[in-house]
Amino acid sequence: MKSSNLFELLEEKVAQYNRPSFIEDDPISIPHLFEQKQDIEIMGLWASLLAWGQRKTIINKCHDLLERMDHAPYDFIMNHQEDDLKKLLGFKHRTFNDTDTLYFIEFFKFHYQQHDSLESAFSQFITKEDDTVEKALIGFRTYFFSIPDAPERTQKHIATPARKSACKRLNMFLRWMVRKDAQGVDFGIWDSIQPSQLVCPLDVHVDRVAKKLGLLHRTQSDWKAALELTNNLKKFSTEDPVKYDFALFGMGIEGEI
Repeated sequence: MKSSNLFELLEEKVAQYNRPSFIEDDPISIPHLFEQKQDIEIMGLWASLLAWGQRKTIINKCHDLLERMDHAPYDFIMNHQEDDLKKLLGFKHRTFNDTDTLYFIEFFKFHYQQHDSLESAFSQFITKEDDTVEKALIGFRTYFFSIPDAPERTQKHIATPARKSACKRLNMFLRWMVRKDAQGVDFGIWDSIQPSQLVCPLDVHVDRVAKKLGLLHRTQSDWKAALELTNNLKKFSTEDPVKYDFALFGMGIEGEI
């Protein structure tokens, strides 16, 4: 496909899928339940990290988690008593269990006791001169597990480019928090990371469509593949390459290609 035709296709599909109707059936619907910044951040991170499997199941599991936190995650995290944590026992989604859940609660409280926003958990490791969020992702994982006696089993739920992971879920979370437009899907509530530094979330749908469109050639779905795709998308939009995630994911989930 000619570059000009590909650009027109991507722009058309971004316009089709980057709209409020996209929210209802996507895990991003979970942080959209809230208005307070901390609630959006907490449930945005949780919903993105639980995002494997069918989207309907992911959303249902997030509602289950919210029910256990009285639908007020930030308040629960900052003000819970020891007995309140019993409500989290038994929570499970795939390999994510209540041990992981309790550590997430501990990390969030640890962080928010010192910071007003989760943004600094990523932004402290990156500068505006960095091409991508790679250093932010590597630094975040180290910071996340800096609390003494962090469960070793929980480490598999926080990906890092240092281990060559494509970091699909964390890149999706950063897209939600950083991208700014008037469409009402992504939140754009963080300022210290630039949209141009984002890396495209590389899931099975995006991977498949990107390869068919000639935007991705690497066979492994790893960090290098995510960078290859993102660099190719930057040819169409230097400042906001990850907006095309809507196009690639949308075409993939709808079986258009």
